[in-house]
Amino acid sequence: MTGLNSRFGPSGSASRCRWQNLARRLLPLILCLAAGPASGDEPPVAEQTIRLVDARSMHGKVLCGYQGWFRCPGDGTGEGWLHWSRDTRRLTPRSVAVEMWPDLSEYGPEERHAAPGFTGPGGNPAELFSSAHPATVARHFQWLRQHEIDGVFVQRFLVNLNKPSFDTVLEHVRTSARQTGRVYAVCYDLTGAPPEQLVEMLVRDWKRLVDEKRLTQDDRYLHHGGRPVLMVWGFFSERFPAAIAHELIDFLKSDGPYGVTLVGGCEWPWRQVRDEGWARALRRFDLISPWNVGNYEVKDGRKVAATGSWAGDLAEARRHGMQLLPVVYPGFGWTNLKGPAASQATIPRRRGEFYREQFAQVSALGLDMAYVAMFDELDEATAIIPVSNSPPVEGRFETYEGLPADWYLRLTGDAARTLRGNLRD
Repeated sequence: MTGLNSRFGPSGSASRCRWQNLARRLLPLILCLAAGPASGDEPPVAEQTIRLVDARSMHGKVLCGYQGWFRCPGDGTGEGWLHWSRDTRRLTPRSVAVEMWPDLSEYGPEERHAAPGFTGPGGNPAELFSSAHPATVARHFQWLRQHEIDGVFVQRFLVNLNKPSFDTVLEHVRTSARQTGRVYAVCYDLTGAPPEQLVEMLVRDWKRLVDEKRLTQDDRYLHHGGRPVLMVWGFFSERFPAAIAHELIDFLKSDGPYGVTLVGGCEWPWRQVRDEGWARALRRFDLISPWNVGNYEVKDGRKVAATGSWAGDLAEARRHGMQLLPVVYPGFGWTNLKGPAASQATIPRRRGEFYREQFAQVSALGLDMAYVAMFDELDEATAIIPVSNSPPVEGRFETYEGLPADWYLRLTGDAARTLRGNLRD
């Protein structure tokens, strides 16, 4: 996904509340997972009692976008430095595409790939991970489990459907969700797909996932309203004609084996779209999720997420029988990806306050669900996975400002527990 669409008190108090709430909530929520790690390649799952996420509803859920798109030479995919570098054949300080360098201190030796020309902490060679490794996906889901984050929307770009590695990542997600009690659903991203082929590409792939992969029969596949959930991101009125949007919505909301509860990812000012066909299309989803990444305003000299439209979005959604799935993000930046001129687009995290403020607004509206953009999006600095505070000196990288590497996982878990408190019986 592209970033720009051209409760919590002080940290110490939040930390104490987090652990108190965790201890209190876990007492009645005991789960013994029968399935262990599928292979020796996967990191061990710590013995713990944890809630099994209810896969029958989106209510009470915080779900993260999971790109799963990083590749490294030697990972078996043959895709080179995909998404780590703008040139997949080589990784250099001039070609590096990510805004943050991951913290690999918890990754196993078999998950690490040397990054030539980059130096890590202590002068050791820097390393990166591949999303195609089963142990890495398993590790990511163990973090979700550890922090009581409910699950993910695993991204499927239509333009990448010809790459077998994305099916591989999807299979790792399925396995890891089962082993950790998390939930998952597919999110199709329409970005870059030729408009005239868009419907055919998505329909063909979804039918294959339903018929051949039997994806929606997984007990960890997320359902809502009695139907499998599918997010489609990219309903932007300037990208393709409204007729295409309606054709796609007609198929996905039909009865039968391919019908879904449709989450529509669309432009943030969706209520201002004047084209009549598009205005109707944007009110036909089951849940609407306006993309808010990069949408900010300046208050007291600081960039804060623009959430003032959410109350109106919620009211309009309800008028048309839809639910609102707000998008929350921890910050933004893509200078390495887009070049020095893009530095003005950077949105500082302010040690997590930017993120907290959005979740506080979600809770204030009485909502019990949110979409986090994103779990592993290092390209645009929206990731919540552990990031190095001592990145390679051969380049310019954003950090977590000296905070613990898992700080944003902690904050997301805090928010998930808060929103579950909004869940109505």
